Amino acid sequence: MIQFIERGDIFNIKEVNNYAHGCNCAGAMGKGIALQFKNKYPKMYSEYRAMCKDGLFNPGDVFDYNYGNGHIYNLGTQVSWKTKARLEYIENSVGRMLELAASDNVTKIALPAIGAGLGGLNWNDVKEILNRVSVNYTDIELNYM
Repeated sequence: MIQFIERGDIFNIKEVNNYAHGCNCAGAMGKGIALQFKNKYPKMYSEYRAMCKDGLFNPGDVFDYNYGNGHIYNLGTQVSWKTKARLEYIENSVGRMLELAASDNVTKIALPAIGAGLGGLNWNDVKEILNRVSVNYTDIELNYM
């Protein structure tokens, strides 16, 4: 199930402690919500950066970080901060995220409008992918803004 929240902070959605966001595969989290994740979860950022440096995080991949109270699903939606997101990267990473979330027994995930801000994609195209990819995961609620 997908729930759209018009405004707000994904970190303040009630009863949600699992998050996802789109990021590049070059190890940079310097703008947008990625910067908020970097500042809020510095250990996650260190691991993400090392994975990028070692070539272990690529477009379409997911870096699932368990921060103790939940999971952060870092979605590889861009090659680098200099490039735009691609719909196929979003489709692959969201599909993989939902597989991981199901195995992690996650029931709610908050995420921003991945790929549609700094990523440069049309939000309606991204929403169509989210709807299509999540159809078989009725036990997982996606809360996006």
